[in-house]
This record gives sequence, structure tokens and C-alpha cells, in this order.
Amino acid sequence: MGFLNAKGEIYKASEDVDVGPNSNEFYLQANVKAPRMAGFLVKVFAWFLELPIFGSIMLYFLKRNNLIHKLVTFAELQESPLFVPSHNYEGGKEEEMKSVEYGGSPREQVGQAFGCIEAPKYRFSRWTILDYSTAYNSKQITPLKVMNRFLSAVQQSSSPSMQMSFFINFDADDILRQATESTHRYQQGEPLSVLDGVPIAIKDEIDCMPYPTTGGTKWMHKVRRCKDDAECVQRLRSCGAILVGKTNMHELGAGTSGINPHYGTTRNPYNIGRIAGGSSSGSAAVVAAGLCPAALGVDGGGSVRMPAALCGVVGLKPSFGRVSHSGRSRVQAVETTSCRNASVLPLNWTVGMVGILAGRVEDALLVSVLLT
Repeated sequence: MGFLNAKGEIYKASEDVDVGPNSNEFYLQANVKAPRMAGFLVKVFAWFLELPIFGSIMLYFLKRNNLIHKLVTFAELQESPLFVPSHNYEGGKEEEMKSVEYGGSPREQVGQAFGCIEAPKYRFSRWTILDYSTAYNSKQITPLKVMNRFLSAVQQSSSPSMQMSFFINFDADDILRQATESTHRYQQGEPLSVLDGVPIAIKDEIDCMPYPTTGGTKWMHKVRRCKDDAECVQRLRSCGAILVGKTNMHELGAGTSGINPHYGTTRNPYNIGRIAGGSSSGSAAVVAAGLCPAALGVDGGGSVRMPAALCGVVGLKPSFGRVSHSGRSRVQAVETTSCRNASVLPLNWTVGMVGILAGRVEDALLVSVLLT
């Protein structure tokens, strides 16, 4: 039975891999030799695979022919079992470039970033963060009036005739309370930041009080209750942003379509007969629809960037360690647990990152700066 102990591939540690221009290293190519079948033949094949002895032997040779034993089963890993994908930045400041000095409060950082932004030469059909701030400061409108119109639009989008399924949960009373407080600050001439009174939506796998965190399921919030804001939400709240609810998503973030059997499929605002993409479908759609200038999503393998592409908005996945996940941060989901100390399904916190969906690059900048 010595043939069963096939020789496996040896994966060298990352520091031992030569990636220079004259390197002889190469990626291993897939060598798929799986049989193609359909209909009755699939049933017969499955029946053989389920046989106690013959099925196990058959499965072994299928795996061997497809290099699964060589590349996976008998592979030798010389890498540490935990790989943190970070390195120290060694570059200097670029000339003629404005930069934000990190380490201050979220308000200070977003203020610095706002000073780097020039007024756009062309107008957009959707309001930007700058548009909200300008309108509030000039007394053209108040956050309370904006939020009343927002709630009316959300109710209309949820009607049987539209069924856009943007949100899993939103609380009108809480939204109006935040808007009232923001309006009062503007009346006193003391807005907290340029984000004060600006509506921001949160994907429903990031903790945001007073909402349960469902992860797009019907059970997660029952076994793991939301007790506090995630750190990224705390930073938005400290800048006066109005948190308008939890957006729809692909269940557990485990897909790219945004089709959710429990809360409905988020429709694409540009064509309601098409999907918005996933898994951050609701966050991309509310930005594309003009309900919010920015929203938070979470990206493990494209869950921010794909719906951004399908909905025609900006999608940013920050690099590892860029967005703080320390302290009380709780980003909970199968694909995304970005906090090392997360209590629910912490499967790949080095991959899933809190990301930003926005109508413009400048708006993505303002939100991302205060999250770092």
C-alpha cells in the first residue's frame, strides 16, 4: 500500500521565496481531470462513490489524478500556521502631495482630509458629503428635513411595487433622533465635522446599535447579540454621521450575487430587473440610488468591489491593518471577521476588511481617513 503515500509538494516559507526578476519560481497550474457528466450518469456516479470500499478507492484516484494529494493532502508547509500580511512602510512623503497626519481623533483626521479636497468642477446627480455640508452650513436645509425625505424614500423603495430590499433593518425613531441632534448642532454653529448630519448606511455584519447583527441570516443575532458599536461605527458616530440602518447582504457573505432568501434580493437601482452584486449588495445599492453618499461594507474576496462595479459606485477595500479593528470592534461573518478577538466565526480576519462604498473617490477618502 506504499502507493497511497504519495509525495506532496513542499511549500517554502514566504521569506525564502525569490520573487525577483530572475526568479525561477512559478505558480502551480491546476490539472483538472474530473469526468464531465449529467443526468442519469451523475446518479450512477454518486451511487458508486457512496459504496463503502469501492467508493473510497475511486475517490482516492480521482483526487490523485487532479493533484489534490500532491498539492494539498500530503503537502508540506514550511510557513508559520498564522500569516499576518503586513510590512512596514519605508517610503517617504511625495512632493507636492498633501497628507493626513494619523494619530489624531477621527474629527481631526477627517478635517485634514476635507482640507485636501477641492470643489468639483462638474456636478453629480447624487449629493456628495461636500454637498450636504454646504447645504447645512448655509441653512438651505437641515439634517432633520433630509432624514424625513430619506425615510419617505426608503418606505417607497420597500413598497410592493418596487421591493428594492435595500435594508434588513432601520429604525425611523433612532434616525430622527440623530437628525434632531445634528440639526441643533448646526443651529448652534457647532457641527462636529464635515460628516455631521450626513447619512451613512452600515452592512448588516458590522455591529451598530440599536440594531441586531444578522449577517444576512435569521439566526446569528439570536446566538450572538450586539452589545456595542464596532469601532468603525463609533468613529462615524463621533463625527456626527447619521447611521441610517443595516443594509442587506448575501447570507453570511458567502456569495457574490446579493440574493438573500430571507430578506429579499437587493435590486440594482439602474435596472431593477438585475442584481446589485454581493455580498455588500445593500450598501452599494443605497449609494447608487442616492440615499447615502457613502456606506460601509466588508470585503474578503471582492464583496465591496464587485457590487461597486455592478452599481457604478466607488468601492474601496483597505489593505490589511489600515482600518482599526482593535478594542471593541466586532465585525462578524463567515468571510469577514476582521477582528482577531471576534467571538463569532473568526475564520479569516487577515483577509476580510471593512471597506467603503461611495459615490465619489473624495467621499471614499473622507470616510476611510476617519476609520484609520
